Amino acid sequence: MNRGLKMFFGIFMVLVYLGMAVLMAVNYFDWSLTPLWNAVRWFFAIIFAAYGIYRGYREIKGEHTYGMRRYDDDQDDEHQQYGAYEK
Repeated sequence: MNRGLKMFFGIFMVLVYLGMAVLMAVNYFDWSLTPLWNAVRWFFAIIFAAYGIYRGYREIKGEHTYGMRRYDDDQDDEHQQYGAYEK
C-alpha cells in the first residue's frame, strides 16, 4: 500500500511539473511580454520541464528519497542507497 501511494504521488508530481512547464511556455498566466518577463517565463518553463523529466526518470528507476531513510537498516555497505526500492 505504501509503495503504491508513493508511486501515485510521484507520477502526479511529474505531471504537475511538466504541466507547469507547458503553462509557462504558452504564457497561460498572461505575464507582460517585456523582454525581462519573457526571459523569466522561459527560464521557469525550462526549469520545470527539466525537473519534471528528472523526477520522471527517478520514478521509472524506482529511486525515491521520501524521508531520507533506509528501508532496511541491516543492509550491507554496498547497498546504502537512501530510499531506493528493493529490486
